[in-house]
Amino acid sequence: MLSAVMEDYIKAIHAIEEDTGERVSTSEIAEYLDVTSPTVSSMVKKLGERGLVDREEYKGVRLTEEGELVALEILRHHRLLEAFLTEALDYDWADVHEEADRLEHHVSEEFTDRVAEALGNPNADPHGDPIPTSELELPEAEETVTLAAADEGDRVVVRRIRHQGDEELRYLADAGVAPDEPLEVLDVAPFGMVTVATAAGKQSLPEDIARRIEAVPADEVDASDAGAGAA
Repeated sequence: MLSAVMEDYIKAIHAIEEDTGERVSTSEIAEYLDVTSPTVSSMVKKLGERGLVDREEYKGVRLTEEGELVALEILRHHRLLEAFLTEALDYDWADVHEEADRLEHHVSEEFTDRVAEALGNPNADPHGDPIPTSELELPEAEETVTLAAADEGDRVVVRRIRHQGDEELRYLADAGVAPDEPLEVLDVAPFGMVTVATAAGKQSLPEDIARRIEAVPADEVDASDAGAGAA
């Protein structure tokens, strides 16, 4: 059995690896979890002793195969809880992340399987994050582009908002930036601000937030909708 703190570290390492595709440094984990570097070093050593992370001095850590499976199990709990809170308990999509963080360590596999069945085995949570299957496999990912990598004039539809806390999610919701919502990229500033037009008006997003918002071209969605309508 792993402690809730250990699970938080594994989930953090997985999230950073997903962002960078590289080994994760102690300082990156410390910043992500808002803890000190010595605290991270101590926990990473414990995770290494359990075979959950591979440590390489001066190069950082990465999850082992076993650690990756643990991360996917935690993510399955978390994302199904977010979907359940939204669909069954009428939580707003922007207010479920931290609630799910608190609950994810205390639910069983049977519970999450029943939640998944009750919800029709969804592929994604309310933020567009993929939900691992009961076999701990991720569904096939849609090809997307981040807002930070979009070009001025692009019309897109938001598909996923990654790694944000409730405060950031509420800000984005109020700004009209939400999964399945269309927007237009108005300006990509050289100093890191991305300005978009949404149903709520013109909004400027910091680059670190814009790079965690994934979208698809609006004409692809329009074409898909048209095809579905014709069928």
